[in-house]
Amino acid sequence: MEAPVGWFEGFEAASYDLGDVRLFARTGGRPDGPPLLLLHGFPQTHALWHRVAVALAPHFRLVLPDLRGYGDSSAPDGGPGHEGYAKRTTALDLVRLMHGLGHEGFAVAGHDRGGRVAHRMALDHPGVVSRLAVLDIAPTLDMYAATDQRFATAYYHWFHLIQPVPLPEMMIGGDPIGYLRATLGGWGSGGLDHIEPTALAEYERCFTPSAVHAMCEDYRAAASVDLEHDRASREAGEKIGCDLLVLWGAHGVVERFFDPVALWQAQCSGRVVGQALPCGHFLPEEQPAATAAALAEFFGA
Repeated sequence: MEAPVGWFEGFEAASYDLGDVRLFARTGGRPDGPPLLLLHGFPQTHALWHRVAVALAPHFRLVLPDLRGYGDSSAPDGGPGHEGYAKRTTALDLVRLMHGLGHEGFAVAGHDRGGRVAHRMALDHPGVVSRLAVLDIAPTLDMYAATDQRFATAYYHWFHLIQPVPLPEMMIGGDPIGYLRATLGGWGSGGLDHIEPTALAEYERCFTPSAVHAMCEDYRAAASVDLEHDRASREAGEKIGCDLLVLWGAHGVVERFFDPVALWQAQCSGRVVGQALPCGHFLPEEQPAATAAALAEFFGA
């Protein structure tokens, strides 16, 4: 399917070989603007950010990658302990990508899984991340620790996708596009209406068997090695050292079950600000103007 005229107009698309992984990314925006890395989540690609990127482009130098295993990035083996999809591993990918593009320090905004990668990046590379925004998440360790029947029912995928290979892959493979559409439509506040047709086509094109396996590995890592890293960081007293913006959907799971600002403040030594937007999980697509405005204000446009 051809992209319509204007789809990421003015952005360059390229693949970057980092050795053990190849990352696809779009770059664009103001050439001399402050660098801003935008990270997507499950089960999407960088296309999540299209409308937000258009709004932010006059103010920032934007980098929009596909995370390892997602989109047009490669999907390396996860290894026996799922270390290949640990947020620490993915965060390092992106630091290497940004350094290769000439950005030694930069701001980061991450939605969903991208927010969890950004959290780990801020802990592991404190001198690199200047400001951080996380969208529709609470800290992984806190969310698992608070699990009860209500949360497990609402976030059933957290417990389905972590099952041993190949059970979830096989089940999703029975009707992958049906699963993808149900996920995208079920977590928003208006079915699939909030998704641009070109973005939906990209999500469907990229929802391949290898990507599904990588996504399961992402979640398996979150329930194992990532928790080990998070516990070690807390025991060592490590906290996010920069200012933090927390955005979440007023009609979503984070709003119903958690106090995201308080939970993030406990893990941050900088200033924490936050607000709920009138939408479900997919803030950059359901509320692109409000999301872009909040990010622009926080990151200093």
